[in-house]
Amino acid sequence: MRWLSTLAVFTAFLAVGPAADKDGFAPLFDGKTLDGWTFIVKPDKDGKKADPKGTWSVVDGAVRCTGKPNGCMVTKGEYGDYVLKLKWRFLEGKGGNTGVLLHVQDEKYWPTSIEAQLLTGHAGDLFLNTPPAVKLNVDKQRHDPKIERRFLRLETPADVEKKLGEWNECELTCSGGDITFTVNGVKVNEGKNGNLKKGRIALQSEGVEVHFKDIVIKSLK
Repeated sequence: MRWLSTLAVFTAFLAVGPAADKDGFAPLFDGKTLDGWTFIVKPDKDGKKADPKGTWSVVDGAVRCTGKPNGCMVTKGEYGDYVLKLKWRFLEGKGGNTGVLLHVQDEKYWPTSIEAQLLTGHAGDLFLNTPPAVKLNVDKQRHDPKIERRFLRLETPADVEKKLGEWNECELTCSGGDITFTVNGVKVNEGKNGNLKKGRIALQSEGVEVHFKDIVIKSLK
């Protein structure tokens, strides 16, 4: 029933943790532990899965991801209709790849979801993981002809990403099937009328060390 679905999403917000701040944002990461999150790791060629504690840890108030093996750190709760903010950085002198996965639907290490790309030099791209199971209306002129599921970020007057080693801020607004993506205060992408409207939220491990902090969420209900 629809009211039960709405209640489940609302309950997830109640379970976020400490009370929301004056702007309505509540933390998904408390700066000390990885409580409220679970982990999916890619098994090795023999089918064995590594201990996620070797990939994900908390260092100096931030989430440290070694990048190996591939996989993701996923919220235990589901969310729909929200604004999500977080900061991320790669090590100084080293670029890398990671992303925020929205509306995660399953337990695969590459789950059914919509990816807000944070790859160095491409922060702001959107990926559909994977069509045709995932649908989102994005400007066709920005569709990457080489990668079916990729939509390039909007052109901006200047590079929106900060120097390697510095913290960047990502903001994602999910309302119904619509998504708006900003990086360091600049809108870099948007999609409309997606078929995924709620799910879990994940941070990716994709080969290189990356740090995350100030992960907060605000319900739009």
